[in-house]
Amino acid sequence: MAQKQINILKNIRGKKCLVIDPKLSGSLSLIVQSSQLKEHGAELRHLTTEPVETDCTKMVYLVRAQLNLMKFICSQIHNDTLKGLQKEYFLYFVPRRAVACEKILEDEKVHEMLIIGEYPLYLIPLDEDVLSFELDLAHKECVVNGDTTSLWHIAKSIHKLEFSFGTIPNVRAKGKASTRVADILNRMQAEEPVTSDMGIPEINTLILLDREVDMVTPMCSQLTYEGLLDEFLGVNNGAVELDSSIMGVQQEGKKLKVPLNSSDKLFKEIRDMNFEVVVQVLRQKATSMKQDYTEISTTTQSVSELKDFVKKLNSLPEMTRHINLAQHLSTFTSKPSFLGRLDMEQTLVEAQSYDVCFEYIEEMIHKQEPLINVLRLLVLFSITNSGLPKKNFDYLRRELLHSYGFEHIATLNNLEKAGLFRKQDSKSNWLTVKRALQLVVEDTDTTNPNDISYVFSGYAPLSIRLVQHAIRSGWRPIEEILKLLPGPHSETKKSGFASSPSFDTIPGSLNNLEKVADGRRSLVLVVFIGGVTFAEISALRFLSSQEGMAYDIIVGTTKIVNGHTLIETFVE
Repeated sequence: MAQKQINILKNIRGKKCLVIDPKLSGSLSLIVQSSQLKEHGAELRHLTTEPVETDCTKMVYLVRAQLNLMKFICSQIHNDTLKGLQKEYFLYFVPRRAVACEKILEDEKVHEMLIIGEYPLYLIPLDEDVLSFELDLAHKECVVNGDTTSLWHIAKSIHKLEFSFGTIPNVRAKGKASTRVADILNRMQAEEPVTSDMGIPEINTLILLDREVDMVTPMCSQLTYEGLLDEFLGVNNGAVELDSSIMGVQQEGKKLKVPLNSSDKLFKEIRDMNFEVVVQVLRQKATSMKQDYTEISTTTQSVSELKDFVKKLNSLPEMTRHINLAQHLSTFTSKPSFLGRLDMEQTLVEAQSYDVCFEYIEEMIHKQEPLINVLRLLVLFSITNSGLPKKNFDYLRRELLHSYGFEHIATLNNLEKAGLFRKQDSKSNWLTVKRALQLVVEDTDTTNPNDISYVFSGYAPLSIRLVQHAIRSGWRPIEEILKLLPGPHSETKKSGFASSPSFDTIPGSLNNLEKVADGRRSLVLVVFIGGVTFAEISALRFLSSQEGMAYDIIVGTTKIVNGHTLIETFVE
C-alpha cells in the first residue's frame, strides 16, 4: 500500500505538492513515512479552505470522497486561475471516486482540468490484532442519512482479505448493516471467486456486529488503561498528543506525540488491565527496580547479574512514560465528578432508580455541563429504558435547547432518528437481556479477572457477550435474546469446507483446537460496523487468551470510538 502511494508520486515527474485530506494524514502515516514521500520530491500540505502557497507546478490531491472537500479543491484551482498560474492538477480519491463529488467538479468547471484516479486504501493496521476501515461517519451515515456506501467498502475490504487468507467458511451477522454486508460479500464471492486450492482457510469465522445492536457499551466510561487514555486524552492512530510538561519535559507550550502500540513491551502488558491494577503494577515494577539499584550499588555483582540489571534499565524510558501517563490520568479519575458519573452509569446499566437518574441529568443540564457529556448520559438513560415517557422526553428536550441553544435542534433530531433519544413506545427489553446474558457481574475481580466484566468493573459488554456465545456454543441457544436486540441476524456456512469442523459444534476445549497448515490457531475476525471501543478490544483479547479458547481473535472496525467521539458524529 505504501508502495502504491510512492508510485503515484514517481509517475508524476517534476516538483509536486501533495495536498492531503487532514483526516487521512494520520492513517497514511501508519503505512508510509513523510520522509519517504519527500524523497520523491513531494512538498506536503494539508487541505484547508485557504489557497496553497507553493511554487510547485504539479498539485496532487489525496482526499476522501466528501462534498465539502471538493469545494475546497475547486476554490484553490479558481484562485490559481485568477492569478494566471499554469499548473497540472491530479486528484486521487480514497478509496474510490464518487459520482456526487465529480458532479461538483463539473458544476465548478474544473473537472476537465483534473487527472482523476483512485487510491484503494481499504484497511489500516492500527496494531498487530486491530484493523480499521477508517470510516468515522459510517454509523451516523447508515442510521441517520440512510447512506449505505460504507457497507460496500467494508464488504470489499473483507473480500480483498480473502484473496490473501482464503474464503471465510463461516459468517455470522447481527444488525441491519451487518446482514447487508454479509449479503454484499456473498455477491462479491460469486462474481469474483477466491481460488479454492489454499487448504484450510486461515480465518475460520467472520462475526459482523452493528454498533446499533449495543449502544450501551460505548456510552459507559471505559476503565481499562488504554480505554481511559482514549476517554481523557484521545488516542489517534496509535498515539496520544499532550503537553510536554506532562511527560516531564520542560519545553513551554510544546506538544509531544506519545506512541501507544504493541512495540512498547510494557504498554502491551498493561494496556488491557483495569486502571486501578495498572497503578499497582507500575508501583511494583518501580519498587523492584529501586531494590535492584540499591543491591548493585552496595554489593559486588557477577557480570551476568550486571547484564540483567542493564537490560532492566533499558526499559526505564517505557516505565517513565507510563508512570507519567498514569499519574496524569489519576488527576481525572480521582475527581468527584468522574466518580459520580460512574455511579450513575452503573445505576442505569442495572436499570434501577429511574427518578434519581432523571434528576441527575436534569441537574447536569441546569449546571450547563459540556453538552456531549450530557447527551452521552442521556442516550444511556434512553436506551436502557427503551426511550422516555413523552412528558419527560419533551421536558428534557426543551431544557436542553434552552440551556445550550436552539441551534442544537438538528443534533437532537439526529439522535432521535438513530433511536438513541426517543419517546418510550414499548416496555424495555434491557432487564431481560441483562439477566439472560449475565451482563452485570457482582464482585468482579479486577486484579485476577475470570470474566470480561473486569473492563467496566462489573459490567460485561453486551457486544462481547454475543461474540463469546458465537464462538463457544453458537447463537442458536440465545436466539430468543437476539430477537430482542435491534436488527435481523443471519448465519451462513460455505459448502466445500469438509476439513473445517462446524462452528456450532466447537465447544472450545483444548482437544478441538483447529490449526492452519503451519500449526497456528485459526482466526476469528470480529468486525464492528459503527465503531469499537478499546475496552471491547481488551475484552476480546481476554477471551482469546483463555485456556481452552480454540481461536485467535482479530478485530476489524470502521473506527476506534468512545462515547464522546460517537456522540460528536451526530452533532450538527
